[in-house]
Amino acid sequence: MGMKHVVNHDLGQERAKEVADKALTTYVEKFAKYSPRSHWVSPNRADISFSVKGMTLNGSLEVQDRAFELELDVPFLLRPFKGQALNVIETEIRQWISKAKAGQL
Repeated sequence: MGMKHVVNHDLGQERAKEVADKALTTYVEKFAKYSPRSHWVSPNRADISFSVKGMTLNGSLEVQDRAFELELDVPFLLRPFKGQALNVIETEIRQWISKAKAGQL
């Protein structure tokens, strides 16, 4: 089952791509135990994956002019945690947006 989540921003597409790239690179180190992977398949779309409880979740992150669009395939057993996961994702994205606005990247 696909889960789609949109987080609006006002960074513009180029700056937002820099933010996404920095975040994805940071997560490879910060969350190494979840084996996060990302690969830019187009200038503004990255395929992403990570493992939780022995399951691999695959998805994509698309950077648009005014929004980040995250799409994730969520296995049946993890669907009860969907709301919790969305809250964490939203908080992380908003923190990265704030860092970009503050010139902290």
